[in-house]
Amino acid sequence: MLLSFKYKLRPNRQQSQKLTQWLDLLRATYNWCLRDRIDGWHQQFIMGDYCDLKNQVEIMPLSCSLVKGTQLTNPWKDGGGKAKKEGRENKSPKRTASLMQDANLQELKDARPWYRDIDIGVLQSIPARVNESFNKFFKGAGFPKFKRRHDFKSFSYKPGRVKIKGNKIYLPKVGWMRFYNSRSIPEGFEIKTVTVRQKVNGWYVSIRIENKTVPDFPVIPDSEIKTITGCDMGLSKLVYLSDGSSIDNPRFATNKKTKRLMRIRQRRVSRKHKGSNNRGKAQLKVSKLHNKIQQRRESYQWDAAKRILERSDAVAVEDLQVKNMMKRCKPIKSEAGRFLSNGQSAKRGLNRCIADASWYGLTQKLEDLAVKSGKKLYRVNPRYTSQTCSKCQHVDKDSRNGEKFICANCGHIDDANLQAARNVKIKAIETYGLNIVKLIKLKMVRRDSPKPVQLSLFEAELCKRSPENTPPKGKRCVGENPEYKQLSLWDIKGEIS
Repeated sequence: MLLSFKYKLRPNRQQSQKLTQWLDLLRATYNWCLRDRIDGWHQQFIMGDYCDLKNQVEIMPLSCSLVKGTQLTNPWKDGGGKAKKEGRENKSPKRTASLMQDANLQELKDARPWYRDIDIGVLQSIPARVNESFNKFFKGAGFPKFKRRHDFKSFSYKPGRVKIKGNKIYLPKVGWMRFYNSRSIPEGFEIKTVTVRQKVNGWYVSIRIENKTVPDFPVIPDSEIKTITGCDMGLSKLVYLSDGSSIDNPRFATNKKTKRLMRIRQRRVSRKHKGSNNRGKAQLKVSKLHNKIQQRRESYQWDAAKRILERSDAVAVEDLQVKNMMKRCKPIKSEAGRFLSNGQSAKRGLNRCIADASWYGLTQKLEDLAVKSGKKLYRVNPRYTSQTCSKCQHVDKDSRNGEKFICANCGHIDDANLQAARNVKIKAIETYGLNIVKLIKLKMVRRDSPKPVQLSLFEAELCKRSPENTPPKGKRCVGENPEYKQLSLWDIKGEIS
């Protein structure tokens, strides 16, 4: 079983300064490795002669590096790796670009002695991090970008390097450090990757632990699921559920008070001189406000996810592409060549509300809690969920008018978001072939039943109904009793006085 725990560190002033210095040096190393990979890639695939912009030297295809993606020398393996330890020969004696950059770290430490203060495992993780970003790019992600100071805020240790003893943690080349031990690590688990991350309110550490003897969370088969709840993400309400209920949207970042406070603090930043200490202090207050909003949002979403999962055995949500929903509107050109209004100003406010609701984050929390609580989360295609009638399954975009839904075929009237939540539930049942048990509501007891009834709000004694005073069928009234006198509110006030 793999688990991940997060703690807040309590470094002293020297340790905090050292960790900050490490981030600056590691960020410079990351940008250098990325620049080397980009230049090496251009050497292999550019048409014609390639000219380096730094030294203005033309490089011919015959004089470029032998390894694709780097300009470093010595592309051959020395034979002292894993193959030699196992007694095998190297099948591919040529190094990859990542291995060449990793081997170049020794020359970096010789040329710049201040890099020796950094743990070698942390330093070796930087070329691997660049290589991982390139692998994601070839799989369809965006092209790797150079890291700025606010983009590079974390580094990782290799397994077996970090020790924990009570409320103290040992980080190599940093020393023992206190941390808030909010929950203890279970016995038998081994510490794997440890990531140190800087935030606006301090330093945090994420510890990944593993115990192979403990089985993973069980996966429930679809045949054992008897109840399911459909969810439709919204803005006026955070989530609409198929049972007719909803969860409020607090709007942590887009409410009137927070928007005014953010506007004031950002205005103070803009009025300070660039590069001054006062501007840095003002920017720190803005960052703290953003961090506070994020923490409140995450805490509320964890509670909302728990409440949703307590209702049934499974949850069905729409597989939304939130990133595509927040894209800019396409420009509209007139015949004269000018750009016309395309509604981007209104779309910008909608994008802010979507970002504040954080639908993707809520879906991830639902999935995480579903696995831990022995339940399941299903994703369905969101197409036509808000235009389909849940009664007759008629699809018509004219049936929806804002928050109202009136079916153009059968005349069914309902709230549009609750209607979409029911359609999400129906889609999940049909797509995954679930056997859902229909819940039957119990009938309420009639008020004129022959059981003892309370006469009024102020009388607690009970009496039996006489057969002479039994009301006719269909009327709800209480029979008279000769033993007890029915008192009105004014009579009771008179007796009290």
